[in-house]
Amino acid sequence: MEKRQAANFSQTRREHASEIAEDYVEAIADLVVEIGEARVVDLAKRLGVTHVTVNRTIARLQKAGLVTAQPYRAIFLTEKGRHLAVACKSRHEIVVAFLHSLGVPERVAERDAEGIEHHVSPETLAAFKHHTKSGK
Repeated sequence: MEKRQAANFSQTRREHASEIAEDYVEAIADLVVEIGEARVVDLAKRLGVTHVTVNRTIARLQKAGLVTAQPYRAIFLTEKGRHLAVACKSRHEIVVAFLHSLGVPERVAERDAEGIEHHVSPETLAAFKHHTKSGK
């Protein structure tokens, strides 16, 4: 029991570490589609953080090979960042669709999906997707 619980907590800590990167690449991708570019000020507004936080996070994302950025310029996703953004968007949409299928209102489903999407296993995500496609 203790080993399983420790493994579960360990998994959750690993997922928390990638949540921020996933939120940022998804937000950057959305901004590029919506307005053609992602700027620090836009990300700060979208994510509800300060521009200082955005700058620090973008520096970490650059080191991870997910974005390209220059001071006072737009931020763009690398190929690796684009792949991650697509995967995150898909996962988000599956979770939202699943919550809708349970009767959860749109606004609540969107908010809840932001947390769930980062912690759902591939197996559970596949079950969510199957549930929404089969109409169960």
